[in-house]
Amino acid sequence: MTSPGEPTTSIDLIHRVLAADVAYTISRLQVLERLPGNPIGVVYRKVGDNVTALMARHIPSPSFNRVVGQRAGDERHIAPLAAWYREHGVTARFEMVPGDYDAALGRELAWQGYYQSGFHAALICRPGDAIAPTTALVERVTSAALMEDYLQAYMAGWGLPEKEHLQFKANVRPWLGQPGWSLYLARVDGRPAAAATLYVHGDLGYCADAATDPAFRRHGLQLALLHRRIADARAAGVDFVFSGAAFLSASHRNMERIGMRILFVRAIWTPLPEAQ
Repeated sequence: MTSPGEPTTSIDLIHRVLAADVAYTISRLQVLERLPGNPIGVVYRKVGDNVTALMARHIPSPSFNRVVGQRAGDERHIAPLAAWYREHGVTARFEMVPGDYDAALGRELAWQGYYQSGFHAALICRPGDAIAPTTALVERVTSAALMEDYLQAYMAGWGLPEKEHLQFKANVRPWLGQPGWSLYLARVDGRPAAAATLYVHGDLGYCADAATDPAFRRHGLQLALLHRRIADARAAGVDFVFSGAAFLSASHRNMERIGMRILFVRAIWTPLPEAQ
């Protein structure tokens, strides 16, 4: 049973969350797009009234190469989009959300060689409903020096090979000062240990892109980063804070632990191995 403080699930709220998610991803892609010559091959396009197709040809990140926002009647866009990704040598995923899914979408995806291969949970809360913050040290990144520590924790958390560090740092330093973004760093004994982002889009706050150095996991850092971002989102006046995680992952459980609950679970459609 829903308590008085909990958000009520609605298709409108789902659409608002999707719009904020896409806006954040496009903001990330625009940082890469501004690199001289667009070496990553960033492209993003609106298709019809609802659909957004995202592409970063030289970064095989699922979040950068996906189709979002399909609703009943949008099945006509699937074949041209599938061909577009194939022509560019990109493995794409199509995301389907409850309330917008229609059997015709699934049939067309299957016809194009896609199958439903996974789930991803979107969780939400009102910022005033999260439980009291932990005491772990979290600081907001406000200087170039702190940004270097943020990058250190972020790269360790995502396991980036050392040979990629210099280019990655050059690509990511512009995150500091991006409109709507706030970056956060957690330390253990003074050492950079975990990093995360808050993106404010209208009346929504998105707790995005958290990573913890494996050497510092199980220290409660992700909980601390969630608390800090939710507190700052509340100060920014948002109505809701949301995030996403693999269904029933440790991140999912951390979000539930602080008072977030599932808004929806998106179905992930990817190409059959023989169709790639």
